[in-house]
Amino acid sequence: MNTSKFRIFILLAAFLFAPHVAALETGVTEVQRIETRDGVTVPIFTYWRPDAVASVVLFSGGAGGYGQIGENGWPTGGNFLIRTGKHWSQFPFNLIMVGRPTDGIDLALGNVRTGQKHGADNVAIFKAIKGRSPLPIWVVGTSMGTISAAAATINDTGNLIAGLVLTSSIVAYKVPGAIPTQSLEKIRVPALIVHHENDACWACRPDEAKNIGRAMTNAPIKKTILIAGGSGATGNPCEPMHYHGYVGFQDETVDQIAAWILHPTE
Repeated sequence: MNTSKFRIFILLAAFLFAPHVAALETGVTEVQRIETRDGVTVPIFTYWRPDAVASVVLFSGGAGGYGQIGENGWPTGGNFLIRTGKHWSQFPFNLIMVGRPTDGIDLALGNVRTGQKHGADNVAIFKAIKGRSPLPIWVVGTSMGTISAAAATINDTGNLIAGLVLTSSIVAYKVPGAIPTQSLEKIRVPALIVHHENDACWACRPDEAKNIGRAMTNAPIKKTILIAGGSGATGNPCEPMHYHGYVGFQDETVDQIAAWILHPTE
C-alpha cells in the first residue's frame, strides 16, 4: 500500500473507531490519529459538518495541542482558538485542532515550528483532511501557532492551503521563526491578520503587527483587523486570559474571522 493510501486508511479507521465521538446538532466531533512520519502520529480533534464550505485548521500557541477532551466532547485547553471551539462550530466549517506529535518535538520553540519535522506533520494532516473532505483548507494560528500557520502556507508546494489567518502574531525578531523573519512574499493566498490593540505580550507588539500585511506582497487579498473590545485581563500578558487571548471578546473576534473567511475582502 503506498504512503498516501495508507494515510487515508488510517484516517478512515480513526473515523470508524475513534475513542471520542459525539454527535452535535449539525455535525460530529472525533479524535483521530494521523500517521505523519515513520513511527510518529499526531492526534487531531475534528468536527465535521455536512453543510461545511471550508475546513479550518487551528494551530494553538505555546507548546501546541488542544488539552483533554471534556465531558461535553470538546477540548478543554484554554488557548484562544481552543476555548472558542464550540463557537467556531456555529459557522459552516469543518474544524481541525492540531495536537502534539508522539515523538515529543517541542512546539514551544519557533525553530521547531518552522522545521522539517513539523512541516512534514502538517502536510500529512492536510492530506488526511483532503482525504476526508475536498473543501478548501484555511489555516489559523494564534501566538506561537502563527509561526506554524505562516510556515505551512509559505512551504505549501502541494497547493493544499486556500487561506491564512494570523492572530496575536509573534513579531519579535529575537524569537526564531517570528512572522516578520519568514518569507511572507511567498504567501499567495488570501491572508487576514488579527491583533488586539492592547496586546501587552513583549513578543507581539501591535505596532509591529500592523506591518505584516505590507510584507505579503503577493497575497491576492489581505486585511488587518485591530480588536479593541474585551475586559477582565488577568495574569501573564503573553497568556490566553489576557488581551493577547482576546479575553472578554473572544467570541466576537471569532465572528469577525469567520465572516472574513466566508467573504475575504480588502
